[in-house]
Amino acid sequence: MPLPIIVLLVVFVLIAVRKIGRVRLQIWQIMTGAASVVLLTGQITPQHALAAINIDVMLFLLGMFVLGQALEASGYLTHLSYRLFRRARSADELLLLLLLGMGLASALLMNDTVAIVGTPMVVALARAHRLPTRMLMLALAFAVTIGSVMSPIGNPQNLLIALNGGVSNSFATFLRHLLLPTLLNLLVVFVILRLYNRREMACTLCHVETGIADPHLARRCQVAMGLLLVLVFAKIAAIALCLPFDFRLIYIALLPTLPILVGSPRRWQIVRQVDWATLLFFAAMFVFMESVWETGVIQSVIAQVGVSVTATRMILGVSVLLSQLISNVPLVALYLPMLLEAGAGTKEMMALAAGSTIAGNLLILGAASNVIIIHNAEKRCGETLTFWEFARAGIPLTAANVLVYWVFLR
Repeated sequence: MPLPIIVLLVVFVLIAVRKIGRVRLQIWQIMTGAASVVLLTGQITPQHALAAINIDVMLFLLGMFVLGQALEASGYLTHLSYRLFRRARSADELLLLLLLGMGLASALLMNDTVAIVGTPMVVALARAHRLPTRMLMLALAFAVTIGSVMSPIGNPQNLLIALNGGVSNSFATFLRHLLLPTLLNLLVVFVILRLYNRREMACTLCHVETGIADPHLARRCQVAMGLLLVLVFAKIAAIALCLPFDFRLIYIALLPTLPILVGSPRRWQIVRQVDWATLLFFAAMFVFMESVWETGVIQSVIAQVGVSVTATRMILGVSVLLSQLISNVPLVALYLPMLLEAGAGTKEMMALAAGSTIAGNLLILGAASNVIIIHNAEKRCGETLTFWEFARAGIPLTAANVLVYWVFLR
């Protein structure tokens, strides 16, 4: 068995136990260690390792981390949270609003963006109303994953399918095929989390508005958020109208940071407080997953399965399972040409989008947004989600998600 595959198995075990003896490991440390092993043993060359790191994704995350940190530091994020959730009078209403609000936002702003901004929001909500932080962390993780399914800009793999999968009028196509099952799956999340947290849900909420901590920074955050929305809608127009230019993710992420990094006297404080450990995790993940990819094991497993690659159940099953091993974007990069060569149609492309995305609900490593949420929560309040806590809710949820999408797309 190739060394990267062995290391991959070790990574899953370490993420499950998160300890070696008395030493507690964080996910970024585990992934960085895995990347170091494959580099030091020559499983991947330094040149290939550098080429594997997606600079657009790294800069996109950096920009969103800067914006999220500024929103939190200014107090504007708390103000937004109050405006969004003040109508919720019970824990049930709050959970439902959180799922629908974050899910719909992720379809527009991309799931990683909402994960970055939403984590301090759910931590603050949990503290204010004495609700389980882990329950709201799970709600956020599942909401941003499922919500992003129904939009071509909801996540990177959907964008890849929209641009290279022969999908005409991508926004209308995604909504036509995936809107209803996605909303239904958000309700499934509500049911599962409600069942797992019955005692904690029996409470009445009382919302208290807090003032803006830094009005000057808050105004700059408002400008940054407005600029972000303008760029997102410009990208939507570019894709929908098939315009010959593209608003790359790097522009959407970095341009809104200019009002903060150029005009705010707190810019260096904000930069220092960025979650650099999560960025290191992503760089290490790109390197390590590339080494796993280069073994050819995953490709040969798919080739030897011996069933139709265009069958909806096959697409959903392979997408969910293999995304745990090589991440969803490389999975789509592998599977998309196979579907195109087999003459797959729109429904098959939508099944690939759905399967590769809801894979994030199965296990922690299934989606980058899961890692962002866990790292942010550990940094802010010391709360975390263990491998088993995530899987306990994620496995039955993913099974239900697959069933719903299969019924709508078969």
